[in-house]
Parts: sequence; C-alpha cells; structure tokens
Amino acid sequence: MATARNEERELSHQRALMVDRYVKARGVKDERVLQVMREVPRHLFVPSVVTAKAYGPGALPIGQKQTISQPYIVARMIELLELTGKEKVLEIGTGTGYQAVVLSRLCAKVFSIERINDLALRAAELIRELKIYNATVKVFDGTYGWSDQAPFDRIIVAAAAPAVPEPLIQQLSRTGKLVVPIGPEGNQRLARVTRAGTSVKIEDCGSAEFVPLVGKFGWKE
Repeated sequence: MATARNEERELSHQRALMVDRYVKARGVKDERVLQVMREVPRHLFVPSVVTAKAYGPGALPIGQKQTISQPYIVARMIELLELTGKEKVLEIGTGTGYQAVVLSRLCAKVFSIERINDLALRAAELIRELKIYNATVKVFDGTYGWSDQAPFDRIIVAAAAPAVPEPLIQQLSRTGKLVVPIGPEGNQRLARVTRAGTSVKIEDCGSAEFVPLVGKFGWKE
C-alpha cells in the first residue's frame, strides 16, 4: 500500500514539474488548464516503452505513426479556446485520449473523433477507467465533423490541415471558436477561427508541429 502511495506522490510531483517547466514557463496563464494538467495522469496515455518520458517536454509516439502532443501545445490550444465550463466541444484526432480527458474537466461535453480504430478503442477504454462520463469517442473521418451533434461552441483539431476544413466552420455555433494547425509538415501555424454570425475571423497564434490531418477535407493519404 505504502509503495503505491509513494508512486502516486512521485507521479503527482512529476506532473507539477511538467506544468511549471514546460507549460507555465512558456506563457500559458489559464489557471484552470494548468490545474487540470497537474491532475490528469498523462503516463497512462503513452505506450509503456516511453512511460518514463511522459512528463517531459516533447511529443511522444503512440503507435500507428501518431503522436501525443507536447504538454505545452495541448495547454496552449486549450487556452486559446477560452473555455468557461459550459461549452460543447468537438475534438478531431483523439489519439489515445489525453487531450479529450483534459477537455472533459474544463467543459460540459466532449465529442472526439479518431480515424484509427486501435487508438479510438484505447482512448475509450482509458476514458472508462478514469470514470469520465462527459466524453464520447467515435471512429470516423474527422474532417467531416460530427454533424448530428452540431453546432459546437468550440472545435479543436489535433492534426495539421491544408486549410480550415469547411464542414468544421459550418458546425461552429454563431459565437464559436475553432483552433487548428494549418500547413504542410515543417511549416505549420496555429490558427484560431472565431465565428461572429455569418462572418469568420482568423488569427495567427504562432508556429506548430503536428502530424497531417488525413481525410476528405484534409490531406490525402
């Protein structure tokens, strides 16, 4: 029992360090985001061979040529969504579910789409294990969005698109925000799309580095 307690204390300490060194120190200020990232067990979402690096600064492989994003970029993108806790959020690119779990603690509902079956299954399993009841995962081409659950207050895309996928703009609520990396490998920018009625404003929020968003309205395989 004591060993398990010590291990939990050590992991908690590693999470706190990760947030202070690699997230807060790089300018993320949203205290709610920082606190949730101190609590969510990131090590559960990576393969055991890289568990030791789970609380480091980098992105890590999760299989199927996909990655779990670096802690800073997860925090930065979520901060850009400006969540209050009441929103319905669409996430494209579940991976193993880390970002979906962080989001689930910061908004009302998360609908997450993953195109790779094995990853979606793992994510759904972890969401169940962590007793999270406001996040749903499905396997689909995320560039279509999730029309029967639309509109969404916020949309977050965890892969880089050639341009903002049109169906996602259509599925944003009238005052919604969408955060998506745009551009080819090696030259990507983080875009925040804000909808105001029928018009759309796009802000450049700095550089990014993501795997490509593959799909009908993304890059072709």
